[in-house]
Amino acid sequence: MTTSVACQSESCPNGNPTSRLECPTCNKLPQALGLGDYKAYSYEHELGSGLKDRFFVVKSASRVLKKHKIIHELVKPGALPTDPKDTYVPWGTFNYTGTLRPLYPLSATREVPAHIPRPDYAEDGIPKSEARKAGQPPRILSPEEQEKMRKVCQLAREVLDLAAAAIRPGITTDEIDEIVHKATIERNAYPSPLNYRNFPKSVCTSVNEAICHGIPDKRKLQEGDIINIGFHGDLNETYAVGEIDEDSKKLIRTTREALDAAIAICKPGVLFRDIGKTIEPIARSNGCAVVRTYTGHGINDLFHTTPNIPHYAKNKAVGTMKPGMCFTIEPMINLGHNWGDMHWPDNWTATTVDGKRSAQFEDTLLITETGVEILTAGKRQDKA
Repeated sequence: MTTSVACQSESCPNGNPTSRLECPTCNKLPQALGLGDYKAYSYEHELGSGLKDRFFVVKSASRVLKKHKIIHELVKPGALPTDPKDTYVPWGTFNYTGTLRPLYPLSATREVPAHIPRPDYAEDGIPKSEARKAGQPPRILSPEEQEKMRKVCQLAREVLDLAAAAIRPGITTDEIDEIVHKATIERNAYPSPLNYRNFPKSVCTSVNEAICHGIPDKRKLQEGDIINIGFHGDLNETYAVGEIDEDSKKLIRTTREALDAAIAICKPGVLFRDIGKTIEPIARSNGCAVVRTYTGHGINDLFHTTPNIPHYAKNKAVGTMKPGMCFTIEPMINLGHNWGDMHWPDNWTATTVDGKRSAQFEDTLLITETGVEILTAGKRQDKA
């Protein structure tokens, strides 16, 4: 038997009873969203049953969410906390572009044992050495320095593979950060992202529409997500969480193909600007767009240095590859034709502007006398 309930719309002048006002899915949304007291209700009562596309909103004193689909995404298992007193979604008035939400509070800063050497930014977040050497020509590494890079990059590969092995529905990105942090210090190394320009964690975890620099938090990975794990070595890869849809498979496959094609042209004498000329046609032919905001970069004893390597065509990168140069190629590719990005209020997480998914792969490369060496090479991810 149907039970009538009073209209929950505050603007209803009559308080008329109706049996069709509440969406049972929306009503599962906990107050952990940080919306305070809210009410889920239908516009059908206010605008009439002839309204073609009914939608429900979450209403509070500060905002109205008018995206019924997004609300339904939020109540999927694992999308929100089970105990709103322990966790919450920050920035209540922020206009997210997709369904991904951060879940706070962040865990405490993880400690690094005293015997492990620290970079110059470990205490105050400022990479002073990078600032002093900004604008200098790319370094040619000595044989001894090249060997150090090989060792560091293989350690980074080991750590990334350990993190990747833990990916499954239900694990939080903060738990992945803990795995990376422990594995790094067990190797007597410093997790380079930690406090770099005040980044609060030891690894970047970018999920779904997050392009890069996602901060690990208490959100659980869900079946169908994709996640990029990025670690200084410098390398990152995008992984499927359980079974993913065909668009996500295409995105991951395209991004991997683009990186491999760019690596294949690397050798002494090749122009750095030709990397983007190789990557972008692959992305475009697969209905994807290349992010322009972020680039590959030189790497040695500095986290980021020259050369600067755009991943899109018709760029103005200067310089040619020479033996002994060490740098990254790390294309970020979005589904669809929009390459733009926007930042969350954490000042780190970059997401697509349309809420569509993004993927990234990265390797660190050393130019040799005859070609290129992939310093971060490892077992390749199975084809999506």
